[in-house]
Amino acid sequence: MVLKDRNLFYVGGVVRDEILGVSSLDIDYTFQGNAIEFAKELNVIKVNKDFGTVRVFFDGKEIDIASTRIESYPRKGHLPVINKIGCSLKEDLKRRDFTINAMAKRTSDDEFVDYYGGKFDIEDKKLRVLHENSFVDDPSRIIRGLKFSVRFGFELDNNTKKLQNDYLNNINYDMSYHRLKKELKETFNLNRDLAFEKFLSQGIYKLLGENQKVPKINGSIEELIKKMPCENVWLIYMSFFDLSNFELTRAEKRVLEWNDKLKTQSPNNNTPRESIIFNMIRECKC
Repeated sequence: MVLKDRNLFYVGGVVRDEILGVSSLDIDYTFQGNAIEFAKELNVIKVNKDFGTVRVFFDGKEIDIASTRIESYPRKGHLPVINKIGCSLKEDLKRRDFTINAMAKRTSDDEFVDYYGGKFDIEDKKLRVLHENSFVDDPSRIIRGLKFSVRFGFELDNNTKKLQNDYLNNINYDMSYHRLKKELKETFNLNRDLAFEKFLSQGIYKLLGENQKVPKINGSIEELIKKMPCENVWLIYMSFFDLSNFELTRAEKRVLEWNDKLKTQSPNNNTPRESIIFNMIRECKC
């Protein structure tokens, strides 16, 4: 059974994935209006009035429903503030990261809504931001773009590429590294050499902090990890960099400590990097 209402929409990834013909991990619902008011007749589990979101129990499942809203970023690179709850669907979709995630489908009759050309961009295999300040507002979107490019084989359109380059040449390091870490984990847990190659060649690594150095890699990290699977895959890739800006768990710190130890123990520090990574995975049992 599907939760249906004329003002209730599937949004984002689930609509994108349906067009791509791939399975979607999550189903996101947005109500055009106030979702909390809409959910009053349902089995409500949790309410977040500040963000206009509500969690309900429906047909044996927990479902999150968001109100349409307008956001702004008074402190660039950090969490947005909510300016209005209950705006139009068009205004809500404009706050998304890329056009391919700014489509919707009405739950009551499956009407497809695409104000910003997301379907065309999917067909053209392009990633396009919705406004000029997208990366300035939220630089973690650059990592999201990297993730989507690797998952779907898409490339940044020319203007988005320019905006990304402009930001990477003038980074505001007063940003939410918590959000950045989340996107790094999702991207590099895919375990794809291609993600790391683009991370380096496009200069995205500079988001991690100032004075980062480009490592020299010989061989395939992806294949090494396939030989010895581990949990903290993303951290194996990130172990090449200074992560002092990030809050790390004890287990994550342990991975990096082993990495430093193995490098210093290497004879004349000339042990192949692949061997260090392999030993780090084995010793950490990460």
